[in-house]
Amino acid sequence: MDKPEKKGNRRDFIFTASYTVGAIGIGATIWPLIDQMNPDSSVKALASTEVDISQIEPGKSVTVLWRGKPVFIKRRTQEEIAEAQSVSLDDLPHPEKDQDRVKKPEWLVMLGICTHLGCVPLSDKGEYNGWFCPCHGSHYDTSGRIRKGPAPTNMEIPKYAFVDDNTIKIG
Repeated sequence: MDKPEKKGNRRDFIFTASYTVGAIGIGATIWPLIDQMNPDSSVKALASTEVDISQIEPGKSVTVLWRGKPVFIKRRTQEEIAEAQSVSLDDLPHPEKDQDRVKKPEWLVMLGICTHLGCVPLSDKGEYNGWFCPCHGSHYDTSGRIRKGPAPTNMEIPKYAFVDDNTIKIG
């Protein structure tokens, strides 16, 4: 005995077509709700910034804004680099090697925000020739590491990359 062949009928086609049209309709309805959660173009424009560092002399720093926050870019002298690298990790409240905080020893890029209460520290001040937050007395060294005061952690290093020898892209 031969098995009877199952033929697709009109009802199966109508069900399949109805489900397909319904799924497309639901997707078309939900897409604007999902898409509106994406950041707008003004937020995307602030996501990264490029900075020309060719005019920064050794020992000097500049402050730029990125996402509404100050970013310190310092071109360190050989003495500052040697001082930062010679610090024993046992002397640091938040131990972190200088080599882990920089991509090129000459350039230090970090958020210019005190990790205690969010103040903006003053550069080339304090007991360690780095940064000093006058609000509550936090002292940072030439690598932006907390050395003395109430700040719990080192100043944060943002995501950055060297585009070329004269340009840094932050973000």
